[in-house]
Amino acid sequence: MTRPGRRRIFNILGGGIVVLWLIMIGLLIKKSYFTSETRHPEISSAEIPSFKGSRNDWMEIFLKDQKIGYSTTRTTPLGEDCLIQEEVVLNLNLMGQTSLVRTSTRAIVDRRFRLKSFLFRIDSGVVSFRISGRVEGERMRLEVGEGKGKKVHFLMLSGSPVTGSGMTQFFRGRPLKTGESFRFFLFDPSTMAQTPVVVKVAARESLTINRIRYNAYRLETELWGQDLLFWLDEKGEVLKEKGFMGLTLIRSNAATAPRDLGRGGVVDFYQMASIDVEPKLMDPYRLIYLRLKVEGLKDIPFDQGILSRGRQRFRNGVLEVTVEKTPLRADYTTPFKDPSEAMKPYLEPGPLIQSDQGPIRKKAEEIAGNRTDPPSVAATLMNWVYNNIQKRPVISVPSAVEVLKTRMGDCNEHAVLLTALLRAAGIPAREAVGLVYARGRFFYHAWTEAYLGEWVSMDATLNQMPTDATHIKLAQGGLGSQTDIMPLMGRLKLKVMDYGYDSTDRPDKDLQGP
Repeated sequence: MTRPGRRRIFNILGGGIVVLWLIMIGLLIKKSYFTSETRHPEISSAEIPSFKGSRNDWMEIFLKDQKIGYSTTRTTPLGEDCLIQEEVVLNLNLMGQTSLVRTSTRAIVDRRFRLKSFLFRIDSGVVSFRISGRVEGERMRLEVGEGKGKKVHFLMLSGSPVTGSGMTQFFRGRPLKTGESFRFFLFDPSTMAQTPVVVKVAARESLTINRIRYNAYRLETELWGQDLLFWLDEKGEVLKEKGFMGLTLIRSNAATAPRDLGRGGVVDFYQMASIDVEPKLMDPYRLIYLRLKVEGLKDIPFDQGILSRGRQRFRNGVLEVTVEKTPLRADYTTPFKDPSEAMKPYLEPGPLIQSDQGPIRKKAEEIAGNRTDPPSVAATLMNWVYNNIQKRPVISVPSAVEVLKTRMGDCNEHAVLLTALLRAAGIPAREAVGLVYARGRFFYHAWTEAYLGEWVSMDATLNQMPTDATHIKLAQGGLGSQTDIMPLMGRLKLKVMDYGYDSTDRPDKDLQGP
């Protein structure tokens, strides 16, 4: 097993989870939805409002009663269509480092709020990410990146896309009744994932904002196992939104919304999302066995089957992780031959894993040299990523080409680049996301798995192959798949029951209990 010199948790973890936070914020603000082709009352032609003049809407964003950002949405009639422009500004505290992040969305919708095209950007000052889309019949044409590095992908749609801040327009001026429900298919450009949701008009209740009292409608929905609440006034305009782990948006104005962002946040996103555990573990990167009591999985939409795959076993609320062995030699030489196409998804490029692009292929060839033995090639690629990518928090949608260019990032950037390099070298590879232990807590983390005759875990952030037993896999795939872990956040509880060390490299003895 390759060992790291020291686990520097303060500057390597959590990037992926912050991207998911941004997604949740985006969903609260943008609320981009895909509606089913089945005709529901809410899209009937008799209820289509007209777009009347331009308007700006402002919201302040809070986390645990601390202001962390704001959003602004401008809606402008554009002939028979409507232009919706949104900007979100966040001031985030990530392990003591303040990061100012901006996301912007430009969408054109028709009179039924159906999305026709969009442009989404996220910029953290260090790196930026761009994706645009245009609806073409039953599919969406997506363009990821810019210039010569731009790649085109197609996404099959569940139905006619309806955007909305679009959704804000959807409810504005529309009479609501308690007990009504509306069904949508949610789409998020940063993950390119679609998710069905049902929004219910739950109740009428009094709500006070900025000393003004409203007789409001409370709307409720559930997304990725998390409850989202919306309060609308009698005109159907948004007053307040509350969602993931207390994230709250409140109606504001142009003068107030941007204020007080220069102070820097005191709520640390990484720490907030982490999981405390007892007893504490010594030398976690040397662990080859770990047994945990797991609580918080009941009645949430999470596929527990992944906890019993590969090196993990889960039964009666107890999870066991046993570190796999890296084979000395694989049963193939690179590139992997796949007549059955069983490994096709793990060899092909993806929107963010651009293993077919020139810079990635050239770098993989340069690093691998004349090696054709998969374990040797994989270890060499991982060591290169570990030694050449600066470890610092980067808030963006991770792209292999962008990481290779900027040479910086945290766990998601390391994982996506290593996955792309492995595929470019002809080794099946995939991303994994879950938890890893450091400083007495489990933090959300991302790493890579490579097929070397069998699947072997690899962590380019920590330079481990295979990874230590504190790497607990909760989901598999890119950001779209990583949304599977959202129901666990704030609910998952862990207790160490037993653990063991490599007999050739242990602090005191082979097996240590709590």
